[in-house]
Amino acid sequence: MFIHIRQIMLVAFEAQPLLGLMICKERLDLKAYLVESPIGVFVLDAKGKIVEKALFGKDKEKVAAKLDKLRSAEPIDELSDILEKLRKNRYETLVVEEENLAQKIRDRGALKVMVEMRPKVVQRFMTKLPSIAVDLHVFKTEEDFSNFAREVTVQLAKTAVSEAVGRRDLYAVQIVRAIDDLDKMLNLFAGRIREWYGLHFPELDRLVEKHETYVRLITDLGKRGNFTENHLLKEGVPKDKAAAIDEAVKRSMGAEISDEDLEWLKSFCRDWLELLKFREKAEGYVEEVMSKVAANMASLVGPILSARLMSIAGGLENLAKMPASTVQVLGAEKALFRSLKTGARPPKHGVIFQHGAIHQSPRWQRGKIARALSGKLAIAARLDYFGGEFKGDALRQELEKKVKEISDRYQAPPVRGRHAERTR
Repeated sequence: MFIHIRQIMLVAFEAQPLLGLMICKERLDLKAYLVESPIGVFVLDAKGKIVEKALFGKDKEKVAAKLDKLRSAEPIDELSDILEKLRKNRYETLVVEEENLAQKIRDRGALKVMVEMRPKVVQRFMTKLPSIAVDLHVFKTEEDFSNFAREVTVQLAKTAVSEAVGRRDLYAVQIVRAIDDLDKMLNLFAGRIREWYGLHFPELDRLVEKHETYVRLITDLGKRGNFTENHLLKEGVPKDKAAAIDEAVKRSMGAEISDEDLEWLKSFCRDWLELLKFREKAEGYVEEVMSKVAANMASLVGPILSARLMSIAGGLENLAKMPASTVQVLGAEKALFRSLKTGARPPKHGVIFQHGAIHQSPRWQRGKIARALSGKLAIAARLDYFGGEFKGDALRQELEKKVKEISDRYQAPPVRGRHAERTR
């Protein structure tokens, strides 16, 4: 009997360091799981037991606001209290589901934070949440909890929609689309004015190409008899052009126009000019908005083209998440899908063709310049959306340097095949 007791004591004594090591290891490996719910913030252990909790209350608007802040990684009092309590117990690792929230907690220090999407412990807890809400005396019945959770979800959706609609970049998108619509209207109406006045002075159509000048001359001078060289010079028309118009008046084949018909036409012209002024104001508004929303992009390619890219992409966020290869062909979707379907050559550029570095360059250089420009645009969009520093001037200088390199290196069109070599 004595021997058995002695052996048991010896085994227990030898196993004591091992047991201590196991206990220490268990303490070091313990994890706490953070759970956000409509009734509050909970911290669970590995078995799903509630370690800490902070309840929100029953005001659905306040609860929705707190949950929205948590999902936006903004601090709330309930979370701060829980983190303070966790520092005082044995839990050293906190598991959360959002990387942004994890980074905010890491910045506070003292706790290790891991990101894990929908841990099983959290999933089991959420399935039991209605009964837990009743056990905690937050709600009398599970049905009351379900109704409250639905109202909070609806409030969260309203908040999300309001934030999405209230984004300033979407206002820039709408304005640039309005400018595009104005351009279509101005071109359509200018064509109508040219046909209308062409009945009286058809020769003016080919002599004055710019719509604004054409419409302004009709408004200020009226009948073709007033289109003398002196009057035209006062209107800012170049001397050689004024002389040509004066000569055209003398041999015009147009019909006479009554004062009543001319007044209607001049009224139409005045409205057209007012519409043109409104378009200029819209451009100024786009510049103002883009300088605040996407300063890097606006500095790189100009506010109008930047807003047009955002319009096609559906907003700055979508544009910032696109690779440079996608940015390069934005606006050329039809040609891209046609090439995928028929095997034709894919487009080299989309709406970025409007940038001077591309459309003013030789045809064989445009693809290379478009790739360089789209790469810089992708960087600029990410800087603007994710709150990076302003590097628009540096990006523009780098682009100009790259364009010069391409221009110097590829001065002549590429030679393709033996036939091209012989012809050259």
